[in-house]
Amino acid sequence: MLEKHPLSDSIIISCLNTHYGIEVTSLTFLPLGADINASIYKVQTPNQKSYFIKIKHGHHHDTSVEIVEILQSAGIRQIIPLVKTVHGRTTQCIDDFTLIVYPFVDGQDGFNRNLTDDQWTTLGKALRQLHEVEVPLPIQNRIRKETYSAKWREIVRSIYVHIETELIADEIALKLQKFMKKNMLAIRRLVDRAEQLGRKLQNQSPKFVLCHSDIHAGNVLIDGNNTIYIVDWDEPIMAPKERDLMFIGGGVGNVWNQPYEEKLFYKGYGKTEVDLTLLTYYRHERIVEDIAIYSQELLLTTARGSDRPEMYKQFIDMFAPQGVVEIAFKTDESLAL
Repeated sequence: MLEKHPLSDSIIISCLNTHYGIEVTSLTFLPLGADINASIYKVQTPNQKSYFIKIKHGHHHDTSVEIVEILQSAGIRQIIPLVKTVHGRTTQCIDDFTLIVYPFVDGQDGFNRNLTDDQWTTLGKALRQLHEVEVPLPIQNRIRKETYSAKWREIVRSIYVHIETELIADEIALKLQKFMKKNMLAIRRLVDRAEQLGRKLQNQSPKFVLCHSDIHAGNVLIDGNNTIYIVDWDEPIMAPKERDLMFIGGGVGNVWNQPYEEKLFYKGYGKTEVDLTLLTYYRHERIVEDIAIYSQELLLTTARGSDRPEMYKQFIDMFAPQGVVEIAFKTDESLAL
């Protein structure tokens, strides 16, 4: 989230001191991530230790925290461990919010730094370990499961009328409306193909495994020692492994779109059969979801003012050469061969 939640710095600092024994010398808001329900902070202490703080709206059972602990227990080294409270809890309620603490890893994400050959292989090994983890049934029952839902497709179709009608909105909304008009054939193709494949997949029963669900370059962190970490476990899902594998070579953020990178990744992941129908579906459906979210935010409201230019840029970048739209269509063409 690029804007703060309405929670004062003094309350956050007091919570960290009381419940984590962390003495705070500075608390810095970090405008990171696309999650509108979470705010991110960096904390500095007198002994030069740093912490990464995530504050999420609401009080709820945080399955993502349980997943992180399961992955640590499974020996996956590319996981940043949680910092527990003085009473051994993994989260802490603070007013109407939930606070989660991690050690701060100073590094760059995969959007800002290319992975080396070894790091691609390491990422492949880590994803294979993730997909082989046995998740206890009680936790599985709290994790969402793939249903190939038409939710995002229906939202995009409901937006069609707003693309053709006059908007009373800001400059960003008008620019997006013009861009979407220009690219309506591609947008309709994405929605209709995702619909066709989703219906087909509902009649199949591929093996479900634990998936990260959003393993793009922005969620891979590289520290100063060249160690990589997989971050942001907020949306785990039980789904076919292609739910994660579609990001490798998928071009999200206009990176991770080179054949040699895929080859290095699968060197680490190991021999596996990738279902091209699933891969095609996920590459289409992921774009449809982004179109739904961005167009709702930018066309139907003028909220999140400071976020709007960046959201517009991310939207149009999807249609750039070697971007996600071009790669999704190429994947579909391979399926037809």
